[in-house]
Amino acid sequence: MAQPDTKKIFFENLSGTGKAIAVLTSGGDAQGMNAAVRAVVRMGLYVGAKVYFIHEGYQGMVDGGENIEEASWESVSSMLQVGGTVIGSARCKEFRSHEGRLKAAHNLVLQGITNLCVIGGDGSLTGANLFREEWSGLLTELVDQGLIEADAVQKYSALHIVGMVGSIDNDFCGTDMTIGTDSALHRIIEVVDAIMTTAQSHQRTFVLEVMGRHCGYLALVSALACGADWVLIPEMPPEDGWEDKMCQKLSATRSRGTRLNIIIVAEGAIDRHGTPITSGIVKDNRAGMKRLNIIIVAEGAIDQNNRPITTENIKNLVVKCLGFDTRVTILGHVQRGGTPSAFDRILASRMGVEAVLALLETTANTPACVVSLRGNQSVRLPLMECVQMTQEVQRAMDGKRFEEAVKLRGRSFENNLRTYKLLAHRKPESELPVSNFNVAVLNVGAPAAGMNAAVRSAVRVGISEGHKMFAVSDGFEGFYKGQIREIKWADVGGWTGQGGSLLGTKRTLPAKHVEKIAEQMRMNNINALLIVGGFEAFESLLQLYEARTTYEEFCIPMCMLPATISNNVPGTDLSIGADTALNAIVETCDRIKQSASGTKRRVFIIETMGGYCGYLASVGGLAAGADAAYIYEEPFDIKDLQANVEHLTEKMKTSIQRGLVLRNENCNENYTTDFIYQLYSEEGKGVFDSRKNVLGHMQQGGAPSPFDRNFGTKISAKAMQWVTKKLTETFRQGRVFANTEDSCCLLGMRRRALVFQPVVQLKDETDFVHRIPKEQWWLKLRPLMKILAKYKTSYDVSDSGQLEHVIRNRPKESDGSVAM
Repeated sequence: MAQPDTKKIFFENLSGTGKAIAVLTSGGDAQGMNAAVRAVVRMGLYVGAKVYFIHEGYQGMVDGGENIEEASWESVSSMLQVGGTVIGSARCKEFRSHEGRLKAAHNLVLQGITNLCVIGGDGSLTGANLFREEWSGLLTELVDQGLIEADAVQKYSALHIVGMVGSIDNDFCGTDMTIGTDSALHRIIEVVDAIMTTAQSHQRTFVLEVMGRHCGYLALVSALACGADWVLIPEMPPEDGWEDKMCQKLSATRSRGTRLNIIIVAEGAIDRHGTPITSGIVKDNRAGMKRLNIIIVAEGAIDQNNRPITTENIKNLVVKCLGFDTRVTILGHVQRGGTPSAFDRILASRMGVEAVLALLETTANTPACVVSLRGNQSVRLPLMECVQMTQEVQRAMDGKRFEEAVKLRGRSFENNLRTYKLLAHRKPESELPVSNFNVAVLNVGAPAAGMNAAVRSAVRVGISEGHKMFAVSDGFEGFYKGQIREIKWADVGGWTGQGGSLLGTKRTLPAKHVEKIAEQMRMNNINALLIVGGFEAFESLLQLYEARTTYEEFCIPMCMLPATISNNVPGTDLSIGADTALNAIVETCDRIKQSASGTKRRVFIIETMGGYCGYLASVGGLAAGADAAYIYEEPFDIKDLQANVEHLTEKMKTSIQRGLVLRNENCNENYTTDFIYQLYSEEGKGVFDSRKNVLGHMQQGGAPSPFDRNFGTKISAKAMQWVTKKLTETFRQGRVFANTEDSCCLLGMRRRALVFQPVVQLKDETDFVHRIPKEQWWLKLRPLMKILAKYKTSYDVSDSGQLEHVIRNRPKESDGSVAM
């Protein structure tokens, strides 16, 4: 929903706002904090404010002196890709006391700081709010002690607080994702993928413990991302007798020939009695089954009686019950380290800018707020409402009201848990519903990371719904050739982490072969169709819809899931595969920039894929800290190129020694990558030299990111449930017949919601010549990239966040958030 017109403001060439903004990081560190600090500093300077670092968190605020340092544009250069927090973080007992906060207030007043941007967890943000509430009283005390002048009370009458949540645990209510969570998932999945390869050789069971002492988000989502067989999290303690069920599950999985089982346990897990899980229960020894199990344990997992579940408990249980060779891996602080992911850089950058805008708009009566994203939309939430909801979760868990705790975590957490249960635990054949429907799934278009996760999810959910699932090889080319086979539950085991398309995919459209395809559908009695693919998949579905008038075989429920690195499908803000491609681009840009660390004044020209869609170049440029990104959607000419060269020349005269320019492959027919490289090389002579790099198909390859694995898994599960509903609704007189617009849909993410949209209604939103949507949300991020690159430009804040309230139950569709 668009913001009111009264909110439409443009900050243009602002100077002298009179504001002084300080930024600090507090509590545990998280990847992406530096990106947030960078955005606060540069946006603050852009709007004419003075910006200060507070080193070492609240300790630095209390100690004052050199710990409070004025920031410059150059002081946040080269920090976007650095993990942790370069301005430091520390626990501060002194700030918890009134005397400590009095010292902190004095130090802020000395610098004229009345705007505070705090990046931390709920404890850090709660402390900031208390500081804000005491502010006027603290100033009065400082006047009484003769430490500040009396007029300072009026001059600095109010302290304004805006928070950003930096926590890998994603345990703060009201936010879809906290800074650092996605990067932590990257570390976990990297380890799991590595363990899988070595474990296949040794046929061992692995028990993995991940962080999350009070929140099982990391454990739950990593379980979804790697297809874990068992997960133990604080919010869902296992029932009594869980040991039997787990061992039976491991044995059953191995008996089907699967070489890999995974169990994830949260750090500090306990059972429902609140006591440690023992390993005294001995089952049948099945040592003869030599397959592979991986068990992942969340840091805070408990059983139904609040007893901790530890990795050693699990190991001993598996060894005694099943006789499997078992190893324990505790990931620990590895999860906090490393380079931030593309998602975390973009999230932190957008939140940092939003925090500055929120501070500019605060008044004496504005409550302290937290800035975040829901879906693709910026939001501002009252800080203490979020804190109180977060504390309510813990109270529910302490009171053993675990179902309530799951609901309080939010719709995304609920859906993750529901989807995991649906995919990980296969019901016995006798308990499955019998639908007698045949559902076919295929990939169409270029391969995209996450396609296999979507297919796995579709197959397993379909089987759980009682359908017979069919796999079509090589898209519609394989369809008309009859390359159709039934696919079972075990056939898709281990698919989640595989890149590319295991089904095979082609760009062939169905129109030329529609008669043969209809014949194959009739021969195999296909009652519904699920297509996973890019723009070709969208065009294919339109052609099948139009063929309904001629062939009744296509009068069935048909659904498409967008999967393309280009993110150019109409009807959705995000596509499966785009996040993996962004990470490939950002990782390569980091390495390229690092290669110039010993070389002064060098500009890199990088060509990205995307066809005519500039998503990868624009959003990748924001995540990598690019100086410019050339795209088709924003026409440019030689004057623009010259202006960019001059801008980089000015930057090179300062301490900034490297430049980065991204170019979308089809942004301009004449201004090619070679042309731009030669122009920069010629015009930059004597100031900087240039290098070029065409990234090519490496953007399509590699293992899918955690985001794409989970996005593909969740969106596919939702699509199959829609298919089941439509099959039931359209089954009449012994056959399925569906010919309405709403029986041929694309499932896409629109701002905050997953929405089923009839493909025929998306035609008017589509530029078929250039294969892009006519309107694209990410174009609003381009001015942000320019601002952070020190361009003098306008910034439209009409889409910035408005203050909202934290609510227990969001609309049902709101599970379509960017959060995994």
